[in-house]
Amino acid sequence: MDNLANLLDGFANVVTPTNLLIALLGVTIGTAVGVLPGIGPAMTVALLLPVTYGMEPTQAFIMFAGIFYGGMYGGSTTSILLNTPGESSSVVTAIEGNKMAKAGRAAQALATAAIGSFVAGTIATLLLVVVTPPVVSFAISLGAPDYFALMLLAFVAVTAVLGASRVRGFASLLLGLVIGVVGIDQTGQQRLTLGIPQLADGIDVVVVAVGIFAVGEALWIAAHLRRRAAEVIPVGQPWMGRQDWQRSWKPWLRGTAFGFPFGAVPAGGAEIPTFLSYVTEKKLTKHPEEFGRGAIEGVAGPEAANNASAAGTLVPLLAIGLPTNATAAVMLAAFQQYGIQPGPLLFERESGLVWTLIASLFVGNLLLLVLNLPLAPAWAKLLRIPRPYLYAGIIFFASMGAYAVNASPFDLFLLLTIGLLGFGMRRFGLPILPLIVGVILGPRAELQGRRALQLSGGELHGLIGGWVSWSIYAIVAVVLLWPLVGRFVVRPLRGRLVTG
Repeated sequence: MDNLANLLDGFANVVTPTNLLIALLGVTIGTAVGVLPGIGPAMTVALLLPVTYGMEPTQAFIMFAGIFYGGMYGGSTTSILLNTPGESSSVVTAIEGNKMAKAGRAAQALATAAIGSFVAGTIATLLLVVVTPPVVSFAISLGAPDYFALMLLAFVAVTAVLGASRVRGFASLLLGLVIGVVGIDQTGQQRLTLGIPQLADGIDVVVVAVGIFAVGEALWIAAHLRRRAAEVIPVGQPWMGRQDWQRSWKPWLRGTAFGFPFGAVPAGGAEIPTFLSYVTEKKLTKHPEEFGRGAIEGVAGPEAANNASAAGTLVPLLAIGLPTNATAAVMLAAFQQYGIQPGPLLFERESGLVWTLIASLFVGNLLLLVLNLPLAPAWAKLLRIPRPYLYAGIIFFASMGAYAVNASPFDLFLLLTIGLLGFGMRRFGLPILPLIVGVILGPRAELQGRRALQLSGGELHGLIGGWVSWSIYAIVAVVLLWPLVGRFVVRPLRGRLVTG
């Protein structure tokens, strides 16, 4: 009952005229930027992070809730109309969505994506309300060794699971850890500052996020895509017939069931649940002949899984302070820019802010549905912007935002340097998420590790607490050793069985 009362208080804060206007502005900006090709939710939030400077924390996070969900929805428009996914989680949506658009059913594809996003977002946000408080109660009982183990698990998960190569994943993590330790450490010693006074306070996470996502991505896409605007498939007013509703509502629910739990675990992300949703709908459909040619179930299920996963990422972010994907990592940077540390004490110290944020997710989700169904043709026109103007604008706004952090020209130099680093990482196939997680969690892991060692008098056994840390270290060992088991045990055994 306390949670319900807190949620109602959150709604009371959101539904004031000013905050509703901010929520509407957030979903509008998030959708508009998310619609543009090559710009996913993580880049959307990073690019618009400086927009909230000067706002009160409550209003800033109401806007971020709208930007977060709006960016998730915008990617589906690009996937369906251009066959250009803004991020990897939208790839599955593009498979059937673009085929539907080419068959003259773009309106139906956009409608099932919008309504599915609303259904999945609403259910997943309800689950967020139910699941997060018990996770917070559990997190309060954890000590420094347990938190250190959790962060080690996050490091291993995002490096071992993402990307085509574990070596590249760990290389990206190492880059992030190096950036994260720049500045003055807890003993007052300078690290990696190269004698530059501006680096004594470290590199601002906002500059890193905007540089890696906005500048790096803009440089990469601008270097590889054609200069003229892409040919956009015409869009009528989105609508769904009776048969479309009958074929979509079950995939929406199944996609939500796939997406939420995967979003809540480290490195679960939205890629796996969207793929599982697509495979499930392909097996359960009564129209298998349409798959590969534009099946509406292939849009409804994955898009619901994608948005449910987005809500799932907020569970570990709010309750423990662990980001499980790139968008959550940038959201964590947003908390830190206001001096707020997500974790088990967040619900105690900033209860009003947290429940207002959760309530604004419901409001933003509803506003997205009301906004996107009638304005889909207008969003499609944004895709006609010539590429040179588009990416020049992205770099301009990214530069303005980075400068606004500290009003320091040196930050512009850092922004360009980190943007070139992001460009190089994409060139050589290094995943971005491990770097961001390393930058944000590296200093926190160092802090928890120091605390654990201080409590044990410097003995290494201080890093091992109770059953929680033992269990986490066991999971880490399995993740690291599983490829060796597959190579030296499973494959030889399989070969013997075949030859025998």
